[in-house]
Amino acid sequence: MAIEGPLRELGIHDVFQLLDLSRKTGTLGVTSELRDNEGTVHFQNGKVVAAAIKSNPHRIGELLMRAGRVTASQVAEASAAQTERGDARRLGEILLDMGAITQKELERQIRIQIEAVVFELLSWREGFFRFEEGLMQGVPMVQIGTEALLMEGARRIDEWSRISDRVPSLLAIPRLTDTGDDKHPPMLDLLPSEWEVLTMIDGELDLRAIASRLARTEFDLAKVVYGLVSTGVVSLRVPASVQERVAARMSTPAIPIRAVADVETPVVGGMAVPSPVAAAPASPRAPSPADDLPPLAPKQEAPPIADGLDDLERGYQYLLRGDFDSAVVSWAVWLQANPKHEMTEKTRLGLEAAARLRGLVEARYDE
Repeated sequence: MAIEGPLRELGIHDVFQLLDLSRKTGTLGVTSELRDNEGTVHFQNGKVVAAAIKSNPHRIGELLMRAGRVTASQVAEASAAQTERGDARRLGEILLDMGAITQKELERQIRIQIEAVVFELLSWREGFFRFEEGLMQGVPMVQIGTEALLMEGARRIDEWSRISDRVPSLLAIPRLTDTGDDKHPPMLDLLPSEWEVLTMIDGELDLRAIASRLARTEFDLAKVVYGLVSTGVVSLRVPASVQERVAARMSTPAIPIRAVADVETPVVGGMAVPSPVAAAPASPRAPSPADDLPPLAPKQEAPPIADGLDDLERGYQYLLRGDFDSAVVSWAVWLQANPKHEMTEKTRLGLEAAARLRGLVEARYDE
């Protein structure tokens, strides 16, 4: 059975939470006419195992070459095996079989590839999604916890809000500014990543094209360009057609990330979607050392959270009740609306610590 609908009805964060908590296996497709972009994310038992996006495919061969793990000739040989000899395996699997890379390095690059796509999709506030159940072809090499992706995604969205002040669109075209004269050229103290970007500026390529050619994530490229624009080395020209789309995107109201405990059963595309609050089907797990601990004394039921609290305070209230996930979601919502508050940095550090803590627990007691 397919689950589909507009992101204005069910935000992309809510979609990921729904698939995570209900342990879904299948493919999520997300499209955006405003961005002229589309992406797909594959889930297995609620965890993300693969992802791709049209705007920047993050091809595994390019990522491995950029990391210095394989040579261009090795990638060409693996590609020839696919196209000429009909090898149905994925490029990374062929490189692994050739002995060009190790299993650990391949898994690391696949994880980077997945994260780049997911973090881009998590920034979308409009568009359309469709999820269809079913196993993906092949055996996934990595499985990434969805909750950790959501928390890191919230941090990056907060950082994007600052970057967008100077980098309004990835379709902007960079150009070098006049920083001196021929007799007294400026002395630039730039990082290697910044020089790499400068070599790609020709007055025609936009930022998205540069990211693709350098096999860099759009987020990483935007951070580099933000620094170059801030120091006056580079200026950006945004085409008129793109300016209209940027204005439309900026005027789109943010989709609230509803705390898990507050989610009602939504109706998406005319069909009721099970609420994440519903208990997921019980699944067997390995015995934990915590099973040997004496039972805790029963806690008295906490009073309901008062109305009118902001998301920062609601997060604290959820945490006091032991509702860790709802606290994290409330703080992520608060960060989006308060990028320059005196509590912003402390809250962001709290989210990062929460992501590390959850990753530590998942690594030890992975079900």
